Amino acid sequence: MKCFVIVVKDNKLSESGFEELKDSYSKYGHDDGIEKFDAIELDKVDNFASANGLTWNYPWEGSMIDIQTGLTKTAYPTADKRRRISCFLGHWYLWQKCVKLDETILISEHDSKFIKKLPSDRTFKNCQYDIIGINDPSMATRKSKDYHDAIISKADFFQPVPTIDEVHIPQGLAGNSAYVIKPAGAARMIDLSQRYGMWPNDALMCRQLVPNLGVTRNFYTRIQGLRSTTTL
Repeated sequence: MKCFVIVVKDNKLSESGFEELKDSYSKYGHDDGIEKFDAIELDKVDNFASANGLTWNYPWEGSMIDIQTGLTKTAYPTADKRRRISCFLGHWYLWQKCVKLDETILISEHDSKFIKKLPSDRTFKNCQYDIIGINDPSMATRKSKDYHDAIISKADFFQPVPTIDEVHIPQGLAGNSAYVIKPAGAARMIDLSQRYGMWPNDALMCRQLVPNLGVTRNFYTRIQGLRSTTTL
């Protein structure tokens, strides 16, 4: 399975995170290569989004009810809006790549690292979910302990994203630091981006909008604990 890692070009923190991730990937004997994907540069974000018919549709402050979905959209801490949009566009570009390759791929951000070897590609391809989170939720997301415990409490190797909030709050993966995605899942995310606009990718990729969104009980990655490159 091809693995793509989103990295902020010329950012020492992001580049060092990628090196740590790459070393951990090799440590556990993965045979496939790992490919670095440079995030869309900040001064090119607006033109890139416009050229692809994408518009940001998520609040920068406070909360609001999305009329189309009925979901509550709450602003993420963001010092530079372009960084948040660039993060989304990196995932969006790789969703497009997944569809074009017509194969299951792994998408990771620079702040993940592997803690064990991935199972065979067939294990993911044959499961019922189109997108599968592989990251340990611990310290990776809001209500991370609740998220972690909800997954561990079930015996299923693959299972739906747990419900840890009220139904109107997007229930996504643990920060989208690492996930496996099939072409059908990538096509779904591209369609949602066009239909509802750009949101933070871990809000748009939620169980309310992506029915075949799952997680694995056997976590394969965890975050490195690096300072965020999107909130600062």
